[in-house]
Amino acid sequence: QVQLVESGGGLVQAGGSLRLSCAASGRTFRNYAMGWFRQAPGKEREFVAAISWSGDRNVYAGSVKGRFTTSRDNYKNTVNLQMNSLKPEDTAVYYCAAGHLRNSVWYREDYWGQGTQVTVSS
Repeated sequence: QVQLVESGGGLVQAGGSLRLSCAASGRTFRNYAMGWFRQAPGKEREFVAAISWSGDRNVYAGSVKGRFTTSRDNYKNTVNLQMNSLKPEDTAVYYCAAGHLRNSVWYREDYWGQGTQVTVSS
């Protein structure tokens, strides 16, 4: 069992930066790839980024590549999403998930966090 709690969301102007964190409980955290997803009002939840269990592979959606970076600390049971050059279209609720990568593609999520709101003003 893994419980996930996101933090770090907020309101930022376009061009600014935010750093989201996801704290995990449970000894099996390091067994999972960690993903970040987002859901804007009226839209489906979409994949944003993922990092392998060891931290040696990162995968990004095309819309955030070059602007967002994900990292993890398996000793502190945390995963982070550094978001730079934010745009109004990045506005959404951001969720972290514990799951699995297959051939560097997000394959399945087993656990979700509750989400944190990110709002980017123009």
